Amino acid sequence: MGTPAVVLLSGGLDSTTVLAIAKDRGFDPYALSFRYGQRHVVELEAARRVADTQGVKRHVVADIDLRVFGGSSLTADIDVPKHDSAAELTDHDIPSTYVPARNTIFLSFALAYAETVGAQDIFIGVNALDYSGYPDCRPEYIAAFETMANLATKAGVGGSSLKIHTPLIEMTKAQIVRAGTALGVDYGLTSSCYDPSASGEPCGRCDSCLLRLKGFEEAGLNDPLAYQAA
Repeated sequence: MGTPAVVLLSGGLDSTTVLAIAKDRGFDPYALSFRYGQRHVVELEAARRVADTQGVKRHVVADIDLRVFGGSSLTADIDVPKHDSAAELTDHDIPSTYVPARNTIFLSFALAYAETVGAQDIFIGVNALDYSGYPDCRPEYIAAFETMANLATKAGVGGSSLKIHTPLIEMTKAQIVRAGTALGVDYGLTSSCYDPSASGEPCGRCDSCLLRLKGFEEAGLNDPLAYQAA
């Protein structure tokens, strides 16, 4: 029996890779997903498929509604930005797909989940290289949250230090794809698109799709997903 760990699982490429890494490191994963009012709610079906095939100890889907705040093209009536290529993406402007404080909210739920299952480890698939410029994906943010977590929890003040693992944070998308492939990840089960069709087909033009496609191309591998026709 391995060591329990909470793994934030969106059903996308990064979080699915992180789940495989946690298992490879000997952890027993407790997966945590969110139904938070996101327009790409089809990702939850992908998360279920991934959790089922990876054999997690338990998969919890927490219901919160960030649409009450809005402020993001993922949770409000704002068009998801589309581009013709990944070259158009910059790390200077935070795109409208940023959901205010989302990782802080998600990690706070993960803290509660970790305490209830006796876990001292949380895995999250944030990335600071091939990403959309979100402020809550940076190493300094993760370090600050970990410090806070050890001050704010019963486990932390009791001397059981909590660790937030970010195995992808310094990896390119190509390196992530290669790492997951080496661990046997089936990326055909995943969903990364911010604006998929009603049937779940990825658009191929949002930030997330373009970064994913760039990763597969640079890794010399084919993305198993079928994208919408241009």
